[in-house]
Amino acid sequence: MTISQIIFLVVAGFTLASALMVVTTRNLIHAALFLVATLFGVAVVYAILQAGFLAVVQVVIYIGAIAILFIFAVMLTRRDMRDRGPQMNRMQWIGALLALLIFIGLSFLLSSWDGYSAVAQEMPADFDTMGRLGEALVSPDAYLLPFEVASVLLLAALVGAVYVAYTRR
Repeated sequence: MTISQIIFLVVAGFTLASALMVVTTRNLIHAALFLVATLFGVAVVYAILQAGFLAVVQVVIYIGAIAILFIFAVMLTRRDMRDRGPQMNRMQWIGALLALLIFIGLSFLLSSWDGYSAVAQEMPADFDTMGRLGEALVSPDAYLLPFEVASVLLLAALVGAVYVAYTRR
């Protein structure tokens, strides 16, 4: 086992543990901080895969913008954040069983797939990935509409959080 595989396994374990804590913790602020840790783990995986641009985008956009926006929205909108009822649903065991069955099914499906063990081909040295990505983000034929819809949704969420938090004095 190489050092990069060991680092990947450690980071993957950290990311999975953080993701589990996001959905099981009782405090929203702690859940947001575990989300930041999970997103950072994904950025490290991108860096291990030598996708530096995606790692930087993961840190800047997801950790720097969306997670912090979520933390501010929680802090702005909370009036009384004390827990008053049970945190777990009575059907949690059915959900856990269903998740386990889906995991087993996906594992079986991926074990018989030829592309699972295939190695990606090297990119040519003169291949301009950044230029192609920039063109795809602003091209009406590619990702312009989803890119703009996501920005409008984030703006609407921020305006809604400020409106809900606003109290007349």
